[in-house]
This record gives sequence, structure tokens and C-alpha cells, in this order.
Amino acid sequence: MKAKKAKSGIFKIIFSRTALVAALLLFQIGLMIATITSIEQYAFSVYVGFIILSMIVIIYIINRKENPAFKMSWILFVTFIPIVGTVFYIFMQIQPGTRYIGKRLSVLGNKTKPYMTQNDTIIEELRISKPANANLAHYLSKQVGFPVHRNTKVTYFKIGEEKFEELKCQLELAKHYIFMEYFIVEEGVMWDSILEILKRKVEEGVEVRFMYDGMCSIVLLPYQYPKELEAVGIRCKMFSPIKPVLSTHQNNRDHRKICVIDGQVAFTGGINLADEYINEKERFGHWKDTAVMLQGEAVQNFTMMFLQMWNVTEKKEENFEKYLTPKSKEFRRELGYVLPYGDSPYDNENIGEQVYFHILNHAKKYVHIMTPYLILDNEMVTNLTYAAKCGIEVIIIMPHIPDKWYAFVLAKTYYEELINAGVHIYEYTPGFVHAKVFVSDDDTATVGTINLDYRSLYLHFECGTFIYNNQVVRDIEKDFQETLKKCQKVTITDLRMRGVIETVTGRVLRLIAPLM
Repeated sequence: MKAKKAKSGIFKIIFSRTALVAALLLFQIGLMIATITSIEQYAFSVYVGFIILSMIVIIYIINRKENPAFKMSWILFVTFIPIVGTVFYIFMQIQPGTRYIGKRLSVLGNKTKPYMTQNDTIIEELRISKPANANLAHYLSKQVGFPVHRNTKVTYFKIGEEKFEELKCQLELAKHYIFMEYFIVEEGVMWDSILEILKRKVEEGVEVRFMYDGMCSIVLLPYQYPKELEAVGIRCKMFSPIKPVLSTHQNNRDHRKICVIDGQVAFTGGINLADEYINEKERFGHWKDTAVMLQGEAVQNFTMMFLQMWNVTEKKEENFEKYLTPKSKEFRRELGYVLPYGDSPYDNENIGEQVYFHILNHAKKYVHIMTPYLILDNEMVTNLTYAAKCGIEVIIIMPHIPDKWYAFVLAKTYYEELINAGVHIYEYTPGFVHAKVFVSDDDTATVGTINLDYRSLYLHFECGTFIYNNQVVRDIEKDFQETLKKCQKVTITDLRMRGVIETVTGRVLRLIAPLM
């Protein structure tokens, strides 16, 4: 186990931009030494050139349409380490691979647009029930192409084990196609069980497509793993494959978790395909995670999300009509409104954060949140504290046993400001919370893949399901209350008992939080 961890650490360095930054730091140190010694006149000119270039880069950063926190972090980086910061920033901006993905997704969005049209009658009925939610639905459908639906049953899973069992059952029922898209896949009880089903389904003539993020090529899966799956008839892709130094396992990753079966059933939530998500393997105490299963018309949103991402690298035209979900002429009103949505780092729309803002700004009684990370921009801090100051009960459940020490130390730097404003923060005593849930007023919720950190809100591909007036919202709130009983409340006294090193480390990390 220790050898595997050591190997994992080495690979993460080699296959990330850490190697590039380290090389640039050595170059800068060498250049500074050279300035003082033998080739002073030449090195000084080069160094001055970099200073001028760094000033140009800073002016460019200031004028970019970007979150102010990102701007400030980059400006500090470029100012204090001009050579490293300048070269690294330019390197980040000129990557052709990410630009190509953005352009392809824009083209594919236009191609799938005819299959993502909004039924205006649904919007008008939603406006009668809750005008604010109709406005959100209008924004998501007209601006970014995710229509709101009726006639969709939603099932909530309060733990990974429950979702795993239902997922296996639904996969066994597949007749036509299975689409799966996940961030993490690791061999073990969970994935091996699912893979066996997928192999059988291929033999039965079911079309199976499987896509996972390229980060898995770092230790979790062999680099040639897609070929292994292709050999058994499963069409497989690795999104944005990792290459040493020239790419990263950090930026613009596919963090979504989507499974679509026959256009009739879809799953999403925080649960990946690895054994810790079903507590077959203990990593950080008990693993608390959640998911939802959709059955009905809203599934089509997830079908199109998957096909858009799948076709980024395809040259052959996709027959989208082959995978459409049948529509009903009548509305099942008891099922309320269901709106699956995706978030892309390339569309200049911070959809995930906007949905969270919407829930905070239109709550009347409470907003209850589960999230594994709390690395917030100014806008999110303002919305959380404002809601609490207005008398809304805002409760956040965080992990008690974190998976990343630096993220946990950083999260705690926000605690005091939130608590002083009236936000209640609890930590899940048995272990780690990986759920991404907002629930409000017994009628509104969203469950998905979107963490409360910069990466999820700005850099990764994400997805979620906004739910209104569906009875599943009460199931989500019930789970929140049951989880709360297993938590301990964080107080100002607790925060002031932190060690000096932890406090200082957290404050320093906040300077570069958007870049972590």
C-alpha cells in the first residue's frame, strides 16, 4: 500500500504542471545567480525583459472578463515570481487542446439544440407556482440550453451503497444503450461488478459507451485501458488524456457523474466508480455521498450532455434522434419540475454557482447544504452571509475527516466570518462528506457534482439536477436531518483553539485559493 501511494505521488508530480513550475523556479534562481556573477550584463537584460513582460501580462489579466479572485491570485503570482508566474500564465492561456474542446462543444451545442427545446407551457405553469423558479428555468433553457421538464420521477439515494444496488438493477434492464461518464474509476468491487454487467449487455446487443476523465491514468487505471474495454465491445474514451508537463490533472477536468440507460433512466450525484464510495474500502472514515435517479422526460438533458462530450473527438456525425426520450402529452403534476443542467468552463456562464445563488436568494425559511469543500469567492460568501442575516436558517455540513488537509485548512478560514453572520457549520463526525446538496423550504433542491470551491464552480465540467415541487425534496431534507444528528457543531471557541501553524497556513493559502 505504501509503495502504491509513493508511486501515486511521483506520477502526480510528473503528470502535472508541478514539474513545469519547478523547472521555471530553478531557471529563475539560476538567472538571478547569473546576474550577480559572470554574465551580469546579459542576464540583467533578460531579467528586465521578463519584468516588462510580466507588467504586460498583469495589464492583460486586469482587463480580462474573469472572477476578481482569480485576477488577484494571478497578479500576486506574476508580481512576486515574475519569470515563473509570467511563463506559467502564458502557458495556461495558449494551450490549443482546451481551446479546441471549447470550440467543439459550442458546435455540438448548436447541433443538439433542436433536441433541447423548452416547452413554454411548462415555464408558464411554473411562473404561476413560483415566478423566481420560472426565471431560473428561462435562463437555463434560453441562455445555456437546458429545458425544465415535467413527468419525471426522482429517486434520492442517501448513501453510495443504495445507488450502487439500484444502478446494477437498472443496467441489467437495458435494452438499447448505456451511456456512462465518470470522473474516477478504479478497479475493485464496485467497478468490477458493473463491468461484468456491461460485458453481458454488449453480448446481448446493447450499445455501451463509457467515458472517464484522463486523471484516472495517474495510477488508478492503465493508460491503455480504453483499448482493453474496446476489445470486449465497450466503446470507451478517456477525456483529455494526461501528458507529462504539457497537460495537468487539475484544470478543466470532466468532474461529471452521468449514467443514461435507454433514454428512460439517468443517474447523477457525487458517487464515482470506486470502492470508497460504497464503503467497501475505508479511506477517511465513513464515506457519506448522495445521488439521484431520474425516470422520465428530464433524462433527455443528460443524454444530450453525454453525447456532446462524447463527440468532442468524433469526426463522424452523430444520429442524436436515435437516443431521444419519448414525450407525454399530459403532465403528471405531482412530480413537479425537474431541470438537469451542466456547467462548462468555456461558456462564460457560471451555471452551478448561479443555481446555488438562486436557492439562497429565494429561500423563505431555510437552506441546508452538504459539501466536501468550502473554498469560496466573495460572491458566495456574500450570498451565504446575507441569507443568514435575513433570518434564513443556513446550515452547512462539512467533513470531520478531510481527504485533503490543505483544502480543510483553507475551508476553516471562512468559518468565522460565516458563523458570525449566523451561518451554522457542522462537521460529519463519522468521516468524510462527499455529497453536493442544496435543499430549501421543503420544495426546492439540487443534487449533483458541484462542490463549493473554485474548481467546481469555474474550472471543471459539472452537472446537477434542480428539483421543485417533487416529493423527493422531502426525502433529501429528511436525510439532511438524519445526517445532522451525526455531526458536531463548530463554534467560534473551536476556531480559536486552532494552532498557529494551521491558522497561518490557511491564511496564506487563501492568497492562491483560486489557483489550487
